[in-house]
Amino acid sequence: MQMRKRVPACLIASSMASLAVLMMLLYGTIGSQQSGSSSLRHDDQLLARPLYKLDLNWPKNPELFTGEAFGVAVNQHAGVVYVAQRGDNVPKVLVFTTDGYFLMSWNTTTLEMPHGIFVADASSSNPTVWITDVGSGPYGHCIKQYSPSGKLLQVLGTPGEAGSGVNPLQFDCPAEIFVHDSGEMYIVDGDGGLNNRLIKLSKEHQVVWMHGEKGQGPAQFNIPHSVTVDSVQRVWVADRANKRIQVFSSLTGEWLGMWGSCFTEDAPYSVRLTPDKKYFVVVQLNTNQISLLEAPPVGAIGQCSVASVIQLADEVKPHLVDLDLKTGELYVAEIGAQQAQKFTPFSLGGSFL
Repeated sequence: MQMRKRVPACLIASSMASLAVLMMLLYGTIGSQQSGSSSLRHDDQLLARPLYKLDLNWPKNPELFTGEAFGVAVNQHAGVVYVAQRGDNVPKVLVFTTDGYFLMSWNTTTLEMPHGIFVADASSSNPTVWITDVGSGPYGHCIKQYSPSGKLLQVLGTPGEAGSGVNPLQFDCPAEIFVHDSGEMYIVDGDGGLNNRLIKLSKEHQVVWMHGEKGQGPAQFNIPHSVTVDSVQRVWVADRANKRIQVFSSLTGEWLGMWGSCFTEDAPYSVRLTPDKKYFVVVQLNTNQISLLEAPPVGAIGQCSVASVIQLADEVKPHLVDLDLKTGELYVAEIGAQQAQKFTPFSLGGSFL
């Protein structure tokens, strides 16, 4: 096994943002006699701005990354991080603690090309790990549920057969799955395959509603790549090739709106919520950026607004992310750098979660 030297992802945005904020705070102090209370309000907004710093000590053994890291998932209750990687003769899943210690690898033959990964029932005594497999071989085009140690428990879809059926379920390059606390599932199906679908399944794995048309209009997709659900019953989908995020009602599937103005330079690849539900964490692979977008209030979608940006080094290629919902720590799977990295949240006004 060839050991590689770790490629650090340079965190430029936090230091630049901190310098800019301090300069603006100094300006606000000098001009406080003129601006009065409006300056204080502006300062409060700057102090609350979310920022992240790279944890250089995670993981303890970065040389264990031997493939392209495509996905990452966190079990915040167990303090465990799962990293899905691709490559010939490499373990498809590496398992670390949130402190960075290596626990185990999955040397399963049931995974071909892992893409998305998600920990379900994290707070229970029986958490499971769901992985989407976009391989074209006998185990591909399906979604698999594993035990925390890598034992295959069940399969959604027909292994090795690309399709668009719902009875039985068939997928074509399923990109990601999000499992709600209720047991309901949200699947984006179509990482470059023939399908371009958003599917909601009941906890019994029956189709509740679906959008499945390719195009640029409302509720149409072109490579739906990531999905998450907020606390007010809205589903957020990274519609990659259309360079936008679309929003739906989780109850009915009704289209609620979309964001596109933040993605003129590069498409959204991954979408997740911070634990306080105030920000969406959105990855843009080709510009090597991770943006924090302000989450809109109930009853409004509006336009996207960037709160802060993590600028990574060139060719890092961040792909999918996940957050520790206890600490707010951010984990990033990086295809180009062939590793996963951890970022710790902070703000000039104190930590945020």
